[in-house]
Amino acid sequence: MAFTISRRATLLGLSAIATTSRVKLALASAPTDQRFVVVLLRGALDGLSSVVPYGDTNLSGLRAPLIPPSPGQNDGMYDLGGFFGLNPALPNVYAMYQAGEVLPVHAVAGPYRTRSHFEAQDLLQLGTENTGITSGWLNRVLAELPARNSPTELGLSVGIGTPLLLQGPVRVGSYAPDHFATPSPDLYARIAALNAADPLTGPSIANGLRGQAFDASIMSDDPSLQPGGVKLNGNFAALARQAGSLLAADDGPRIAAFQLEGWDTHGNQVNGLKTPLGGLDTGLAALKSALGPHWNSTMVLVMTEFGRTAAMNGTRGTDHGTATAAFILGGNVNGGRVLATWPGLSGSQLFENRDLAPTLDIRSVAKGALSAHLGLSGAALARVFPGSSDAAPLLGLTRAA
Repeated sequence: MAFTISRRATLLGLSAIATTSRVKLALASAPTDQRFVVVLLRGALDGLSSVVPYGDTNLSGLRAPLIPPSPGQNDGMYDLGGFFGLNPALPNVYAMYQAGEVLPVHAVAGPYRTRSHFEAQDLLQLGTENTGITSGWLNRVLAELPARNSPTELGLSVGIGTPLLLQGPVRVGSYAPDHFATPSPDLYARIAALNAADPLTGPSIANGLRGQAFDASIMSDDPSLQPGGVKLNGNFAALARQAGSLLAADDGPRIAAFQLEGWDTHGNQVNGLKTPLGGLDTGLAALKSALGPHWNSTMVLVMTEFGRTAAMNGTRGTDHGTATAAFILGGNVNGGRVLATWPGLSGSQLFENRDLAPTLDIRSVAKGALSAHLGLSGAALARVFPGSSDAAPLLGLTRAA
């Protein structure tokens, strides 16, 4: 069957793909008005530093130098109800939490028990306990959504190399300049000329270039175009604003996946976490601002491959661990609370005498989000996450539920 490239695919291919050495973005079309965003933190976020269980009396004995000041103190953590506190580098996330739009989920882990970043990231994106499957779980989500009206809307990914999360049988096209710099008109003209005689790419590229005014209006880094006056202070924030503008468009994509590097904090963790947490914070705020009223139809899942050791190491950092924290955000999220079955931090309560013990499967979090936000059935969730019958979908993640 012939496959044609839609104008939307070309527009996204020419201008929506953005990647840097630390941040990558992928987008996909989907037949829904709901927006779903996954933010992958690569390197293992320390959940005990991002959502701090300051009410656990064993915490200080394990890592006193890593604990932010108490709520109410100078540069202190934000109180999340008397037991947990949010890292002070996350003021925008805290503001959304106060508005009931952020749900931190603690003591969560994947079904695997590896401490290898590479293996764990693969398994996180595959959504399985082993590598016996080749498609990413977000690609399988696309396959479960209602049939599209046109074969040209089978799927669209953006970025240098489609992330494993979006790889699979649903057709994915990609194009990726590797810097934010705007290509010169001459380069666009040369691309059009080289493809003019091709019956597939020639008309599509020509149509895409005719729609360049659409792209310029939402891809510019001009501060005057930043919705809500959000101050951008990092690559993720800039990409998040651009992605939010695309997601907000009537004919834009509906699925986005970010990959953020920089979470491996083996040494000097307090200072080492400030920059990535601050970038995550401003990026999530920029995404919300760019989405505008569509924030109410958006759900964001922030997750990482595993956590870090409960005890501080000899270089004031932490090593590879097990359970950690995840975040669910969105205008209709049933937030303003921390979701956790807390396992405790005493020696007998730690996993293998060193890690925060997992009490919740990350697949339960993802399945609950997909069920509540995209309406996936139990049968569909079983196909998205095969072999996950012991990971029941979390309920009550949205206000509507």
